[in-house]
Amino acid sequence: MALPRKVAERVSGALKRFQPILQGAKARDINESDTVAIVTDVLHDLFGYDKYSEITSEQRIRGTFCDLAIKLVDRPTLLIEVKAIGLELKDQFVRQAVDYAANQGVDWVVLTNGIHWHIYKVSFTKPIEHELVVQIDLLAMNPKSDDDLDMVGLLAKEGWQKERLGDFHAQKQILSRFSIAAIVLSDPAVEVIRRELRRMSSGIKIELDEIRNVLRGEVLKREVLEGEKADEAKRLVSRAANRALRAATSKEESETDSALASVVPPAPVASKTPGGEESTVR
Repeated sequence: MALPRKVAERVSGALKRFQPILQGAKARDINESDTVAIVTDVLHDLFGYDKYSEITSEQRIRGTFCDLAIKLVDRPTLLIEVKAIGLELKDQFVRQAVDYAANQGVDWVVLTNGIHWHIYKVSFTKPIEHELVVQIDLLAMNPKSDDDLDMVGLLAKEGWQKERLGDFHAQKQILSRFSIAAIVLSDPAVEVIRRELRRMSSGIKIELDEIRNVLRGEVLKREVLEGEKADEAKRLVSRAANRALRAATSKEESETDSALASVVPPAPVASKTPGGEESTVR
């Protein structure tokens, strides 16, 4: 979904303004405190959050503070861990940021050094898990590219209010290798494969389980068949199949009721003759 024109113009203009600032800061290898100052300005000017009411550095977590937080509707909705502009965003920094989010019950975390912005979705499973959903390199973004502006807009306040980041994550899940593997192993997909194989084999009998065994053992990688993400993909496919079945059943019942109504004559209606005797009218 394209950004509204006014938002796109703000994002484009801010990108042009901040790219030389970020390049200069990287060349000077500024420290973390100075990087936080630039990130705060980026959050305000580029992403559209109010610097005085929605961006805070006073979000206490277990006796300490995360670098920055976005507060909407009087509660933290996004935690931001900032590292010095010259530092690589390593796994240990991710774990620290996710730990902050888990303690606050916040679904989304950003890890940034001002140039690179990594956006993570936190899942409150046991143990807590996190998934990298979006990576943005502000120096690589083209202020004239609608696609780049849309990508930056995922983190913008306007995109957040319209749940664009959540929609993007949902689409990414649907198109993941785990979801596609689960669909390939589903009954409808395996049935299609069997039908095509029968056309090739001149009527040789082929069972569905035989096809699944080949898919699991020789076609699909084990990494897309096992683990939490694979299990979640199977649940998504199963729920979708159940919804489709319920919809088909409901439609069939409705069509059956309509057909019966068209062939069953209406019940007789009792009425009284002038002499007081009852008669029936159809």
